[in-house]
Amino acid sequence: MEIIDIKNLKKSYSGVTVLDIPNLEFKAGQSLGLVGNNGAGKTTLFRLILDLIQADSGSVLSKGEDVAKSEAWKHYTGSFIDEGFLIDYLTPDEYFQFIASLHGLTAGDLDKVLSKYEDFFAGEIRGKKKYIRDLSKGNQKKVGVVGALLGKPDILILDEPFANLDPSTQFRLRDELDKLNKETDMTLLISSHDLAHVAEFCERIVILDHGQIVKDIHTNEQTLKELEEFFIQKIRGGSPADTATEEVSD
Repeated sequence: MEIIDIKNLKKSYSGVTVLDIPNLEFKAGQSLGLVGNNGAGKTTLFRLILDLIQADSGSVLSKGEDVAKSEAWKHYTGSFIDEGFLIDYLTPDEYFQFIASLHGLTAGDLDKVLSKYEDFFAGEIRGKKKYIRDLSKGNQKKVGVVGALLGKPDILILDEPFANLDPSTQFRLRDELDKLNKETDMTLLISSHDLAHVAEFCERIVILDHGQIVKDIHTNEQTLKELEEFFIQKIRGGSPADTATEEVSD
């Protein structure tokens, strides 16, 4: 079953088209990695799915409802795009308490959930008096990702979740996202420049280039090599037209 259905979605700035997707569907419970160079349209796509910007044309349907015309999707969608999603004058504990209150979680519920992420926090997040704005970029990322998970969303959208994290924390996050996807049937959409991470745990990968889908594949043992070859080809002067788009089969 398609949980997100994108039709004829276009977005441009100052007359320049930055996203043009005729059709793209995400199935419920799927883990999907979105990759591409800077300016490929990854963040623009996520912002359109989250109704943070208005499309020039087309639609994004979440569980059958247009996200631009309904707010129902907000109750089952968690996301973290950048630090702008945070309330930076709060401490992490205050921020988690605020997010918990939106989802009707008690203090006990919140402590139980947060205790699962102590290794991920590495002793640098909870119980501190620092405001979020004074944290490192990596620790702000930790606060944002865990905050997005507090509501136990059906859909989780993360833009560059591995950026600014140390290697150990990247692997902890990757394993946690993989576990959540498998154990809760959560639909996971992430963008990342880390090809190894997305090839390791995402079951499907979409490559965007200049706002267009140029590959849409199921992952296998050759996927990382295929991704590396694609971007090496671009360095050597190849173009999306040189690489046939592969559609995902049902």
